[in-house]
Amino acid sequence: MAGGRLQVAVLISGRGSNLQALIDACAKADFPAEIVRVISNEADAGGLDKAAEAGIPTAVVPHRDYPDRPAFEAELDKEIRAAGTELIALAGFMRLLTEGFVDAWRDRLINIHPSLLPAFKGLHTHERAIDAGVRFSGCTVHYVRPAMDEGPIIVQAAVPILADDDADSLGGRVLAQEHLIYPLALRLIGEGKVRVDGERAIVDEVTDQPTGATINPSPPKV
Repeated sequence: MAGGRLQVAVLISGRGSNLQALIDACAKADFPAEIVRVISNEADAGGLDKAAEAGIPTAVVPHRDYPDRPAFEAELDKEIRAAGTELIALAGFMRLLTEGFVDAWRDRLINIHPSLLPAFKGLHTHERAIDAGVRFSGCTVHYVRPAMDEGPIIVQAAVPILADDDADSLGGRVLAQEHLIYPLALRLIGEGKVRVDGERAIVDEVTDQPTGATINPSPPKV
């Protein structure tokens, strides 16, 4: 860690909504992590502008320029390591990563997913949750494993599904919670309060605080 702060690379493909939440958190003097590189597979990703505005170095590794996923990931890995990265955060990175890449960064690679995993892995989570008639949805920050949307769960937030919800209204409430729990997960890891035991993430020393949703573990008091 540089100056005691966890060195983080964020991978994006789009607008960078969760990236902005991480940028805002890392801008605080007492936050235990800093973003050292933002990398996108899409040159027109809006999140690259957000990073540039915050003075964070960026890189583009266009996946279409490579013959296969291993070749793409080799260049991606090169960019990540060149920044002195200790942890990778996926924030709307729309590429499946190979087992080799995931294993190389095992327990140093996290993702946020818009459902209460292990329910509703993959895409169209809000539509599927509504159609299934479940009463709660939410979001999950987890360590990445080779299988899609699997891995030890670090933090989850739950929101109720309302009778008149559609995918957009539910998605908006879930996204608001994503912006809370992704920085929370990064803080917990940066403070050394998360350890992996088998396929469980054990979180230590977390103090409850009232929030607008059910978050587990709860954010620390400030």
